[in-house]
Amino acid sequence: MHPIEQFQQQQTRRQWLANSARPMGAAALAWLTGGAAVRTAMGDSTVAAATATPSPTGLPGLPHFAPQAKRVIYMFMAGGPSHIDTFDYKPELRKIHGQELPASIRMGQRITGMTSGQKAFPCVAPMFKFEKHGQHGTYVSELLPHIAKVVDDIAIVKSVNTEAINHDPAITYINTGAQQPGKASLGAWISYGLGSVNSELPAYVVMISRGPGGKQALYERLWGAGFLPSKHQGVKFRGGSDPVLYLQNPAGVDRAMRRRMLDGLAKVNQEHFDSFGDPETQARISQYEMAFRMQASVPELTDLSDESDAVMDMYGPDARKPGTFARNCVIARRLAERGVPFTQLFHRGWDQHGNLPRDLRGQCQGIDQPAAALIKDLKQRGMLDDTLVIWGGEFGRTIYSQGKLTADNHGRDHHGRCFTMWMAGGGIQGGMEYGKTDEYCYNILENPVHIRDINATILHQMGIDHNRLTFKYQGLEQRVTGVEPAHVVTDILA
Repeated sequence: MHPIEQFQQQQTRRQWLANSARPMGAAALAWLTGGAAVRTAMGDSTVAAATATPSPTGLPGLPHFAPQAKRVIYMFMAGGPSHIDTFDYKPELRKIHGQELPASIRMGQRITGMTSGQKAFPCVAPMFKFEKHGQHGTYVSELLPHIAKVVDDIAIVKSVNTEAINHDPAITYINTGAQQPGKASLGAWISYGLGSVNSELPAYVVMISRGPGGKQALYERLWGAGFLPSKHQGVKFRGGSDPVLYLQNPAGVDRAMRRRMLDGLAKVNQEHFDSFGDPETQARISQYEMAFRMQASVPELTDLSDESDAVMDMYGPDARKPGTFARNCVIARRLAERGVPFTQLFHRGWDQHGNLPRDLRGQCQGIDQPAAALIKDLKQRGMLDDTLVIWGGEFGRTIYSQGKLTADNHGRDHHGRCFTMWMAGGGIQGGMEYGKTDEYCYNILENPVHIRDINATILHQMGIDHNRLTFKYQGLEQRVTGVEPAHVVTDILA
């Protein structure tokens, strides 16, 4: 029987009351001894270094088979990048520019409240140039000149789809396998299943950056553990000199004193576990220990002074600025070098409902060079073959204009029926395009890839059968791919 199930069955009302009271004593002790490294900053729900890595071994029997990737770097473009203006080029769109979207193409599809009241739905061709690149002549927008140079290393999947049409359910869906909050995130599942080879750093690290239009909120549940043990949730690194809140010792507390404090806390927590068998108590012990180890490992990780000028220049001028996507890409590579299995870079600002020609250009300028540099950097270090790199958002954008269409301006609404993501390394074929949309970039014609299939493929490359990685909760065998069928996209595998 799983420890959590055993604990739930053994709980009585009296035990529950006692169980609720004891952590207060431990929390009070932590506070009195200056144990700020494990306090929760309630203002933004940030759990500090207490959200630590699991044991390096992971679950027994995993991986299920030999993995192609040892680690994942997931560049998540929050807000929904326009596939029409970046990778899914259709020359014939120029012929239908300004024309009404035919009802036979829309087929009564549900659309958001932001455009449902429009009297007209004029099609908009990209206001950017596209050129062919690479050995296979892959069309890439002029907005992404650096990524265009690495198309031979990436697989562009143009037929990704989701049922969600609004941001919160869509971004929750692709990250956790369900549109409703409460499920475990993909990174937490990988932490739970595989653990980490590095006990000095978390198994799942999250970093957030923002483009020129990045106003949309991101919620902690996107990298949360859900029903899994809390130690598997992502640890958010911030920009600046203090990447993890409350990690540093307060004034007057040295490392030896901290060690003695943690030993005392461990004794209290162990007594609590011996009395009640709550597995979260063991998680608390390991989280304190991880926080202690991170006091040494995180400053070394985020100090980029040992990176050469050539490397920093490759990632672009923003790589020297804290909190930028470029700098986060450099840190992601350093995390990969240190064996961290899952790193996720959220970049906000891709929600161009208006002023798309201007705002999309600004967004792409912020991510183009560093994303391409990450591919090149991993490749030159011999790490790309066993590092899976992913780029994409929660959905795409509509072919029709949101708001008024003018000669040089327009917007696009959310579109989940088809959109584009790309993958590289980690056993993925390079230099290929997969899936096909219609001439309106609106519906899928060939090889649909649901977001469940994306997650199943990520797990597969890490040596995990998504159907076999489960956790019993509320009477169901939960999995990150949900209850609907999911398939590994074998056609893009090397």
